[in-house]
Amino acid sequence: MEGRILYFDRPGPENTEAVIEHSLQRAEELGLKHIVVATGGETLLKTVNRIDERQSDIQAIGVTLQAGTWNTYGEPNWDLLSQSQKKGAQVLTVTHGLMGTVESAIQKKFGGLPPMELIAHTYYTFSQGTKVAVEIALSAVDCGLVTAGTDVVSIAGSGQGADTSLVLTARSSVDFFDVKIRELLCLPR
Repeated sequence: MEGRILYFDRPGPENTEAVIEHSLQRAEELGLKHIVVATGGETLLKTVNRIDERQSDIQAIGVTLQAGTWNTYGEPNWDLLSQSQKKGAQVLTVTHGLMGTVESAIQKKFGGLPPMELIAHTYYTFSQGTKVAVEIALSAVDCGLVTAGTDVVSIAGSGQGADTSLVLTARSSVDFFDVKIRELLCLPR
Protein backbone atom coordinates (compact mmCIF):
# COMPACT_ATOMS: atom_id res chain seq x y z
CA MET A 1 0.00 0.00 0.00
CA GLU A 2 1.11 3.53 -0.68
CA GLY A 3 -0.12 6.60 1.10
CA ARG A 4 0.25 10.32 0.74
CA ILE A 5 1.67 12.47 3.55
CA LEU A 6 1.47 16.26 3.39
CA TYR A 7 4.53 17.95 4.86
CA PHE A 8 4.46 21.64 5.71
CA ASP A 9 7.53 23.89 5.77
CA ARG A 10 6.28 25.56 8.94
CA PRO A 11 3.82 24.64 11.65
CA GLY A 12 0.80 26.85 12.04
CA PRO A 13 -2.74 27.81 11.10
CA GLU A 14 -1.96 28.52 7.44
CA ASN A 15 -1.97 24.73 6.94
CA THR A 16 -5.47 24.19 8.37
CA GLU A 17 -7.47 24.04 5.13
CA ALA A 18 -5.06 21.55 3.53
CA VAL A 19 -5.07 19.39 6.68
CA ILE A 20 -8.87 19.29 6.79
CA GLU A 21 -9.21 18.45 3.09
CA HIS A 22 -6.56 15.72 3.13
CA SER A 23 -7.91 14.26 6.37
CA LEU A 24 -11.50 14.10 5.13
CA GLN A 25 -10.43 12.52 1.87
CA ARG A 26 -8.48 9.80 3.68
CA ALA A 27 -11.25 9.21 6.23
CA GLU A 28 -13.71 8.68 3.37
CA GLU A 29 -11.31 6.34 1.54
CA LEU A 30 -10.96 4.24 4.69
CA GLY A 31 -14.67 4.37 5.56
CA LEU A 32 -13.97 5.98 8.93
CA LYS A 33 -16.85 7.52 10.86
CA HIS A 34 -15.09 9.99 13.19
CA ILE A 35 -12.74 12.93 12.89
CA VAL A 36 -11.50 14.23 16.23
CA VAL A 37 -10.31 17.86 16.13
CA ALA A 38 -8.31 19.85 18.68
CA THR A 39 -10.04 23.21 18.65
CA GLY A 40 -10.67 26.55 20.20
CA GLY A 41 -13.66 26.77 17.86
CA GLU A 42 -12.41 27.84 14.45
CA THR A 43 -10.79 24.58 13.28
CA LEU A 44 -13.84 22.54 14.25
CA LEU A 45 -16.21 24.88 12.42
CA LYS A 46 -14.02 24.74 9.30
CA THR A 47 -14.03 20.95 9.52
CA VAL A 48 -17.81 20.75 9.96
CA ASN A 49 -18.39 23.15 7.07
CA ARG A 50 -16.15 21.05 4.83
CA ILE A 51 -17.95 17.85 5.89
CA ASP A 52 -21.24 19.53 4.92
CA GLU A 53 -19.84 20.66 1.55
CA ARG A 54 -18.71 17.11 0.83
CA GLN A 55 -22.10 15.76 1.99
CA SER A 56 -20.22 13.29 4.15
CA ASP A 57 -21.64 11.35 7.08
CA ILE A 58 -18.41 11.63 9.09
CA GLN A 59 -19.00 12.73 12.70
CA ALA A 60 -16.81 15.62 13.88
CA ILE A 61 -15.79 15.73 17.54
CA GLY A 62 -14.09 18.88 18.81
CA VAL A 63 -11.91 18.73 21.91
CA THR A 64 -11.06 22.03 23.60
CA LEU A 65 -8.33 22.76 26.07
CA GLN A 66 -9.35 21.99 29.62
CA ALA A 67 -10.72 24.86 31.69
CA GLY A 68 -7.70 24.81 34.00
CA THR A 69 -5.47 26.03 31.15
CA TRP A 70 -7.66 28.86 29.83
CA ASN A 71 -5.78 31.51 31.83
CA THR A 72 -2.61 30.48 30.01
CA TYR A 73 -3.87 29.57 26.53
CA GLY A 74 -7.21 31.35 26.23
CA GLU A 75 -10.83 30.29 26.52
CA PRO A 76 -12.52 28.61 23.55
CA ASN A 77 -14.75 30.63 21.23
CA TRP A 78 -18.14 29.41 22.45
CA ASP A 79 -20.00 31.02 19.56
CA LEU A 80 -17.98 29.07 16.97
CA LEU A 81 -18.35 25.87 19.00
CA SER A 82 -22.11 26.43 19.21
CA GLN A 83 -22.29 26.90 15.44
CA SER A 84 -20.44 23.60 14.99
CA GLN A 85 -22.80 21.83 17.39
CA LYS A 86 -25.82 23.13 15.46
CA LYS A 87 -24.30 21.44 12.41
CA GLY A 88 -23.98 18.12 14.26
CA ALA A 89 -20.53 18.25 15.85
CA GLN A 90 -19.95 17.11 19.39
CA VAL A 91 -17.73 19.18 21.71
CA LEU A 92 -15.68 18.02 24.70
CA THR A 93 -13.89 20.08 27.33
CA VAL A 94 -11.95 17.55 29.38
CA THR A 95 -8.65 16.98 31.15
CA HIS A 96 -6.02 15.99 28.64
CA GLY A 97 -4.20 12.77 29.40
CA LEU A 98 -0.70 14.06 28.68
CA MET A 99 -1.02 17.49 30.30
CA GLY A 100 -2.87 19.11 33.13
CA THR A 101 -3.24 16.00 35.25
CA VAL A 102 -2.38 15.52 38.90
CA GLU A 103 1.12 14.55 37.77
CA SER A 104 1.50 18.08 36.37
CA ALA A 105 0.55 19.55 39.75
CA ILE A 106 3.14 17.35 41.48
CA GLN A 107 5.80 18.42 38.99
CA LYS A 108 4.88 22.09 39.41
CA LYS A 109 5.05 21.93 43.21
CA PHE A 110 7.93 19.50 43.79
CA GLY A 111 9.87 19.28 40.50
CA GLY A 112 10.97 16.23 38.64
CA LEU A 113 9.72 14.76 35.43
CA PRO A 114 6.64 12.54 35.63
CA PRO A 115 6.28 9.65 33.16
CA MET A 116 3.48 11.36 31.22
CA GLU A 117 5.86 14.24 30.43
CA LEU A 118 8.36 11.78 28.96
CA ILE A 119 5.61 10.38 26.75
CA ALA A 120 4.45 13.85 25.71
CA HIS A 121 7.97 14.96 24.81
CA THR A 122 8.54 11.79 22.81
CA TYR A 123 5.51 12.67 20.67
CA TYR A 124 6.84 16.23 20.35
CA THR A 125 9.79 14.80 18.41
CA PHE A 126 7.28 14.38 15.57
CA SER A 127 5.32 17.58 16.25
CA GLN A 128 3.31 19.29 18.97
CA GLY A 129 0.22 18.24 17.05
CA THR A 130 1.20 14.57 17.20
CA LYS A 131 1.00 14.63 20.99
CA VAL A 132 -2.29 16.50 20.91
CA ALA A 133 -3.79 14.24 18.21
CA VAL A 134 -3.18 11.17 20.36
CA GLU A 135 -4.41 12.95 23.48
CA ILE A 136 -7.73 14.11 22.00
CA ALA A 137 -8.48 10.64 20.62
CA LEU A 138 -8.02 9.29 24.16
CA SER A 139 -10.47 11.93 25.39
CA ALA A 140 -13.08 11.00 22.79
CA VAL A 141 -12.96 7.36 23.92
CA ASP A 142 -12.86 8.25 27.63
CA CYS A 143 -16.06 10.30 27.20
CA GLY A 144 -17.85 7.59 25.24
CA LEU A 145 -18.04 9.41 21.89
CA VAL A 146 -15.78 6.90 20.13
CA THR A 147 -15.71 3.16 20.80
CA ALA A 148 -12.32 1.85 21.95
CA GLY A 149 -10.52 0.06 19.15
CA THR A 150 -12.08 2.25 16.44
CA ASP A 151 -9.85 3.85 13.83
CA VAL A 152 -10.31 7.63 13.63
CA VAL A 153 -8.65 10.59 11.99
CA SER A 154 -7.27 12.95 14.60
CA ILE A 155 -6.38 16.56 13.69
CA ALA A 156 -4.29 18.90 15.84
CA GLY A 157 -1.75 21.66 15.52
CA SER A 158 0.94 23.84 17.00
CA GLY A 159 -0.93 26.53 18.88
CA GLN A 160 -3.59 27.83 16.48
CA GLY A 161 -5.13 25.95 13.56
CA ALA A 162 -4.07 22.53 12.33
CA ASP A 163 -0.82 21.18 10.88
CA THR A 164 -0.88 17.53 11.97
CA SER A 165 -3.23 14.68 11.15
CA LEU A 166 -3.07 10.99 12.00
CA VAL A 167 -5.10 7.87 11.45
CA LEU A 168 -5.00 6.02 14.73
CA THR A 169 -6.72 3.26 16.63
CA ALA A 170 -8.32 5.11 19.52
CA ARG A 171 -8.25 3.69 23.03
CA SER A 172 -9.22 4.80 26.50
CA SER A 173 -6.51 6.48 28.55
CA VAL A 174 -6.41 3.42 30.84
CA ASP A 175 -5.36 1.42 27.76
CA PHE A 176 -2.98 4.10 26.49
CA PHE A 177 -0.33 1.67 25.28
CA ASP A 178 -2.86 0.01 22.98
CA VAL A 179 -3.18 3.20 20.90
CA LYS A 180 -1.75 2.54 17.44
CA ILE A 181 -0.73 5.31 15.05
CA ARG A 182 -1.62 3.69 11.76
CA GLU A 183 -0.91 6.51 9.29
CA LEU A 184 0.71 9.94 9.29
CA LEU A 185 -1.43 12.15 7.05
CA CYS A 186 -0.02 15.65 7.68
CA LEU A 187 3.03 16.86 9.57
CA PRO A 188 5.07 20.06 9.83
CA ARG A 189 8.76 19.57 8.97
